[in-house]
Amino acid sequence: MTRKSIRYWHVDAFAEKPFAGNQAAVVMVDKWPDDDIMRAIADENMFAETAFLIETPEGDADYALRWFTPTVEVALCGHATLASGHVLLSENEGRDAVTFSTRKAGILEVRRADAGYELALPAIPTTRGEYPEAVALLGAEPKEVWRNPDGYNVFLFEDGAAIRALDPDLRGLAKLGDEQFICTAPGKETDVISRNFVPGDGVDEDSFTGSAHAVLTPFWTERLGRESFTAYQASRRGGHATCRLEGDRAVLSGDCVTVVEGRFYLDG
Repeated sequence: MTRKSIRYWHVDAFAEKPFAGNQAAVVMVDKWPDDDIMRAIADENMFAETAFLIETPEGDADYALRWFTPTVEVALCGHATLASGHVLLSENEGRDAVTFSTRKAGILEVRRADAGYELALPAIPTTRGEYPEAVALLGAEPKEVWRNPDGYNVFLFEDGAAIRALDPDLRGLAKLGDEQFICTAPGKETDVISRNFVPGDGVDEDSFTGSAHAVLTPFWTERLGRESFTAYQASRRGGHATCRLEGDRAVLSGDCVTVVEGRFYLDG
């Protein structure tokens, strides 16, 4: 049996140093493997997300991009997109930006910036609502609940101490389905602090979530009365970004660090 070798990078995204931010794997392929193979690769990596890239010079974007957790394909992932842009721009220092076509999130772009890179994602709106089943499982009462029908839920708390003290019933949240449970409050060292629980996707607590900040960008810019703010996701690893609202786009600024570069081997 022959073995195929494909390029692989392990990148810490939204991080200024190794072993911080959110881990992502970036895998370059010349055609899509079977979905079961991509899920198996993501499970082997054991990161929140693995990004798969195909160069598409004749397409609407520079590369086609798909994302997998260890259990499912997702519709939008910010940190693995930033990691993919970092890999490609690091390989071509004369290039300022790279674009990606995705199946459900449209065309995404990563561009060089003073803070490392800028990632433009669709801004995701939420409306005031109720979610008593989730609130009971979070173990603390938020001030407000805001929801989006695509499974993005925002729980607004009083302060950062309340965010850090959360100890939710993750197995119970997983039973509510493929949803994000984004808990947020005003910060001290940064304008905004958050934690994000995604157990239905196989990620109990995400280290730093780009898509969650695509939700938090319109949420917080309206409350703060300005177009940008600094954000910290208070996971064990932690992650920082600056978030800016530009029309219908949430622009996230942050840096990346490559930790591992090598080859992934597949049979067949």
